[in-house]
Amino acid sequence: MAALSNHPDDTASPQDSARDGAGVHTVDLTTATVRTLNAELHAPTARRYRVLSPRGAHAVAVGVDDELDIHVEGDVGYYCGGMNQGGTIVVDGSAGPGLAENMMSGTVRVRGDASQSAGATARGGLLVVEGTASMRCGISMKGVDIVVGGDVGPMSAFMAQAGRLVVCGDAGDGLGDSIYEARLYVRGKVGALGADCIEKEIRDEHRSELAELLTAAGMTDLAGDPAALAEFRRFGSARRLYHFTSERSGSY
Repeated sequence: MAALSNHPDDTASPQDSARDGAGVHTVDLTTATVRTLNAELHAPTARRYRVLSPRGAHAVAVGVDDELDIHVEGDVGYYCGGMNQGGTIVVDGSAGPGLAENMMSGTVRVRGDASQSAGATARGGLLVVEGTASMRCGISMKGVDIVVGGDVGPMSAFMAQAGRLVVCGDAGDGLGDSIYEARLYVRGKVGALGADCIEKEIRDEHRSELAELLTAAGMTDLAGDPAALAEFRRFGSARRLYHFTSERSGSY
């Protein structure tokens, strides 16, 4: 199967495209550059993409602004899926720092683990890490939904303004430090909570919300198990450290 060529002007000509009978456009990063890949994704000639041999490349599928399906076969480096708006990006591997940073909408899914600052400043969409996420997961999140199948590291949801973080494993120290109005759910052990973060009552409405998030993340076994849902705890802001009206938190 041919790959997009690495032309001096970093653009691809039609004959360099590889497309199968199902209309899947394949880009092999052993011969194509990430710039070539992203240029194609920013002015797409297909709706479905397969990215081969990323080998830890940085900025894979950054700035997608269309409802594309993008399947990355291998590990990626920094900022994969950053600024995603509408795309569905699946990484069959692990991801470096800044995964889905500032995502606006769409879905980013990593089958493996994610390094630090996954989902940082993201305003919308769904980020799923099937493995473990490192420190500062969800830092300054502003409306994104994040579901982590394993643990999260220290200082996750630091200064989280809005959105929801679900952790199916343990959470490190400093969870929710200086949190605003994001909602946090943790099934496992939780280290020392961050400043102004407290455990809150989990009611039926919260369990329904949790089940919806797990279902959206493809974790239907957990979502449909009342005993498993009962193991989650809810955390949020004590509202002692900020000075805007919580009812209008989505406007800031």
